[in-house]
Amino acid sequence: MSVVLFHGSDASLISEAVSERVRQLVGDQDRALMVEDFAGDYVMAAAVEAAETPSFFTDRRVVIVRAVGERSGDDQQILARYLAQPNDDTDLVIEWGSGRVLKAISDGLKAGGGQSVDPSPPTRAKDRREWWEATIAALGIQFQPAALGLVMEWLGEDVSRFSGLAETLKSAYGDGPISVEQLQPFLGERGDSKPWDLTDAIEAGNAEQALIVLRRLMNAGDRHPMQILAQLHNHYARLARLDGAEVTSAAEAEAVLGIKGFPAEKALRAYRGLGGSGVRRAYGLMAKADVDLRGGTGLEADVVMDVLVARLARLTKAVTRRR
Repeated sequence: MSVVLFHGSDASLISEAVSERVRQLVGDQDRALMVEDFAGDYVMAAAVEAAETPSFFTDRRVVIVRAVGERSGDDQQILARYLAQPNDDTDLVIEWGSGRVLKAISDGLKAGGGQSVDPSPPTRAKDRREWWEATIAALGIQFQPAALGLVMEWLGEDVSRFSGLAETLKSAYGDGPISVEQLQPFLGERGDSKPWDLTDAIEAGNAEQALIVLRRLMNAGDRHPMQILAQLHNHYARLARLDGAEVTSAAEAEAVLGIKGFPAEKALRAYRGLGGSGVRRAYGLMAKADVDLRGGTGLEADVVMDVLVARLARLTKAVTRRR
């Protein structure tokens, strides 16, 4: 018996981890006889019943339940009760998705000896490189150090694209180690960026870098322009909350914003650089972009976002120069 719940911020990594787990459990047995996959508009009670029912044709049963984080509270409670006393003859694989895992589910996993796994790469540089090295080793391929660094830089946050790249490289060169020269012909468009890379470039007044990050978010990151506009709005809304609050320290910023540590310090620094008038000007630019994205202009959406991001970066640069 095993119960594993996969959760995290990257849906593609979660899906890949679920698939790999099921492959390990099935091995060389008949998947059609062994696996029951509950996805879409399924009944949670039926999924739990399947997990509780002994397999008739194989030694073990593998049950997959998907998008559990999107299910109703009642469905999640049904699953939680099963997790506390799982069937010894069933391997249960849970695809939770993003968002916080319900406490009842976590408690059920703990009581029944289950496991919770987040396949997303860590954010700290040292831990992230170790994650990459472990992932590469699991895929049975090797890179020369410079080539590994290039892969990490090129893909950025879009790590879900790595497995396909690795399979292609193995087909071309075997197990490696792969050199930079061998790797470069297979690199397509650069990967995704972190959302805060965009606001960091804007706050630095670096329009060129901000536009590069924007394109990576929209293309490799597959983020919709309205989604990016919402992220920018949230950023400036945080700065607006500091306007008129007479905040003089990071501790006071933490109290006003309701966040701790570096994010509060960063917001305070950004507000001090831009000032209240600058924040209001940024709101005006975002409002115009919102209208344009909804059909207020004949420009394409990516052009509207290019103009907005360039203007926001130049606004920061202009305000900083005046000060």
